Amino acid sequence: MDDVWSVAFLVSVLAAAIPAGTTLLFPCLGAVLSERAGVLNLGVEGMMLMGAMSGFAITDWTGSHWLGALAAMGVGGALAAIHALLTVGLRANQVVSGLALTLFGTGLSAFLGQDLVGRPAASAFREIDVPLLADIPHLGPILFQQDALVYLSFGLVPLLWYFVFRTRPGLHLRALGENPATADAMGLNVAALRAGYVIAGGALAGLGGASISLATNPGWTENISAGRGWIAVALVIFAGWNPARAAAGAYLFGGVEAGQFRLQSVGVPISASFLNMLPYLFTIAVLVLATRETARRRIGAPAALGRPYVREERA
Repeated sequence: MDDVWSVAFLVSVLAAAIPAGTTLLFPCLGAVLSERAGVLNLGVEGMMLMGAMSGFAITDWTGSHWLGALAAMGVGGALAAIHALLTVGLRANQVVSGLALTLFGTGLSAFLGQDLVGRPAASAFREIDVPLLADIPHLGPILFQQDALVYLSFGLVPLLWYFVFRTRPGLHLRALGENPATADAMGLNVAALRAGYVIAGGALAGLGGASISLATNPGWTENISAGRGWIAVALVIFAGWNPARAAAGAYLFGGVEAGQFRLQSVGVPISASFLNMLPYLFTIAVLVLATRETARRRIGAPAALGRPYVREERA
């Protein structure tokens, strides 16, 4: 009987870990694109919050959660375009620009979303059972009884991995982050490509926010992302700027989040505060370790990450 209960508990944790991890996976994949191109994006949290708010607002207005998700991507991309203008066009400090966007997005989403707090979701992404596969014991509830955004993420991860490591445009992307002067010498428009990847990354961050307000926790409250944008930033480092590893890391964090809720619900005698802070402790540890130059080289950080490219300086 205990074995049956433990298997059921594990399945429930893993089934909850997938959607929880998906809310981290979208912004993490977006940050991979941006940082592979050499542009550090610390504005992910602000983009997620604006995406969550705008996605819920458009869904409330139109009744369509798909339009809400598209709006979230558009708003996330628009904020990222500001970041691209500042960092790529005007060569502003990337850390300062990212932090400013996070503060801006946090405040603006709270201000614009005041009237949305407490409203029921007009529409939301619901679980869709995949025929036949959903009935597979244990595996079915984990992988094939999820919402459409989860299935979208399942396809996006291998697609981005193949794009980054197996295609010529992916090679160009990596060149932007490793040696933009070489990319320039190859005839690539470094500024335009960097800006494009930053905007694409922002759109994915906005979609990550929408996956919270329209799927895992339908509704809107101030700071609904609860720091997930910062966890996504750390996950990119943890994953070594690799989309496949990013997925593994996102689901690991999702498992920690889902597990702590399940442990509390069954009355495990561990402080709820301690369980709640576990994901953030791990985030801090990853960021502290990754700030060391030796660690950056070891985990494969793009050589030109965070450095603006000035064509006149090309060797």
